[in-house]
Amino acid sequence: MIRKSAVYLLLFLGISNFSKAQEEKKDLVVSPDIHFRSFWMNTAYPGLDFKKDYALGMSLNLGAKLEFKENLKMHVGYRGFTNVASSEFWNPDPISGQSNRYEAGLFDLLNPKDKVFGKLETLSLEYSTQNFGAKVGRMGINSDWINAQDGRLSPTALEGINLWFNPDKNWKFSLWGISRLSIRGSSEWFNPGETLGIYPQGRTETGKPGNYFGNTQSEWIGIAEIDRKIGSRSKIHFSQTLVQNISSTYWMAWESNLVKKDGLINLGVMGGFQHGIGNGGNLNLELRYKNPEDKNFAISGRVGWKSARWVTHLNVTQVFGKGRWLSPREWGKDAWYTFIPRERNEGFESVTAVVGYAEYRFEKFPIQLYSHMGVHFLPDTQSPLENKYNFPSYFQSNLGLKYQPKKIKNLDFHFILVSKEALRPNGLTSNQIYNKVEMLHFNAILNWRLN
Repeated sequence: MIRKSAVYLLLFLGISNFSKAQEEKKDLVVSPDIHFRSFWMNTAYPGLDFKKDYALGMSLNLGAKLEFKENLKMHVGYRGFTNVASSEFWNPDPISGQSNRYEAGLFDLLNPKDKVFGKLETLSLEYSTQNFGAKVGRMGINSDWINAQDGRLSPTALEGINLWFNPDKNWKFSLWGISRLSIRGSSEWFNPGETLGIYPQGRTETGKPGNYFGNTQSEWIGIAEIDRKIGSRSKIHFSQTLVQNISSTYWMAWESNLVKKDGLINLGVMGGFQHGIGNGGNLNLELRYKNPEDKNFAISGRVGWKSARWVTHLNVTQVFGKGRWLSPREWGKDAWYTFIPRERNEGFESVTAVVGYAEYRFEKFPIQLYSHMGVHFLPDTQSPLENKYNFPSYFQSNLGLKYQPKKIKNLDFHFILVSKEALRPNGLTSNQIYNKVEMLHFNAILNWRLN
C-alpha cells in the first residue's frame, strides 16, 4: 500500500509540475482541489455501563483539476488520514461483545489501529460537450442508493465509467458502470462483493451471526437514470440499480414546488421495488448476502414549506413485502425522505417511519439551526428474517448547527447532537442497546476547501 501511495503521489506531483509549466498557454487551465476536514466524534450511554468512545480524526485531500481546451478534463486527488486522538474504539464493548460502529468509521475499518494511512481517491478523465459527456476512472457519485454519504472523513468513491446525454434542457439520461468501490472507512479499493460486511453483518435469516464478509460474489454494479423537468417547478426522476448476482432496485420520484406569496410549498412522492437476483452472493444459504426470493416495496412522501428564513417538512415512509429490503451501509444513505443522519432503515421486511424537519437561517449571522425528529417502527426483534440487525423500534432526534464565517472563505463548521431512544425500552438485551438506542452521539466537523 505504501509503495502504491508513493507512486500515486509522484504521479500527482509530475502532473502538477507539468501543468505549471504549461499554465501560460490558453489550452490548459489548472485549478487546485484541496479539502481539509477535522472530525470529532464521541458516543455515550447515559446511566448505562456500556463502553464510551471518542475520536478526533483529520483528512487532507491534495488534488488538481486540469482542463484541456474546452472539452477534456482531468481530475486527480490523494487523501491522507490520521487518528489524532481517540479511545481504544477497536476493542469490543465488554458487556455486549459488540464492536464500535461510529468512531471506527472515521478510519480504516479493516485496520482500525492504523494512525496514518492514505489512498488515491480521485483519478479521472472526462470528455464533455453541451449535450454529451463521458468520464472514466476514480470519481464521486450521488445516485439514489450509491452516494457519497459524506458523514465521516471521506466520501464513498467509485472506479468505473459514467456516461450522460442531455437531448434538450428538460431531459437527462445517465449510465454508471462500477467495477470497484472505495467506501468511507477504508484505505483500499474493492469490487462490490468484497465491500459487503465491512460494516456489521447482523444476523442470517435463521438467526445465526452473519458471515457474508469475504464470501460474497458480485463483480459489478450498473445504474441507469432518467431525469425529466416538467415546467419550471416540477421534476420526475427514475433509476435502476443493478448489483450483479445480488439485487435489482427500481426507484422513481416526483417533486414539485407550489409558489405562494411568502414562499414555496414542497410536495414529493417517491417509491420503488427491489428483488433478489442470481444466488444473492453465495450458493450457501448461511453465507449469502440476499435471498434471491426477496420482493420488497417502499413508498415515501413529503409535504413542506420553504421561505427566506425557514425550511420545514413532514415525511413518511412505508416499506413492505417479502424478505428484507437491503441497501449496503457501505455504499450510501437511504433514498427515502425519512432518512436521518447517523442511522439507516435497511435490513427490514417492514418499516413505518414519520420524520419532521425544521431549519432556521439567521438574517444577520451566517448560522443555520436545524432539527430532525422521527419515530421508526420496526419488525419484531425476535424475527431475524424480518429484522436483520436485531434493532428495536426507536425515536431519534438530531439537533444541528452550521456556521460559515464571512471573513474566511470556504470554511465551515457543523455540529450535530444525536439522541436515540427505544420506544419500548423494557426487556432489551445488551445487543439491542449498544450501537443502537439509549445513546447520545456528538459530532463536531470543520471543513476547508480550495477548488
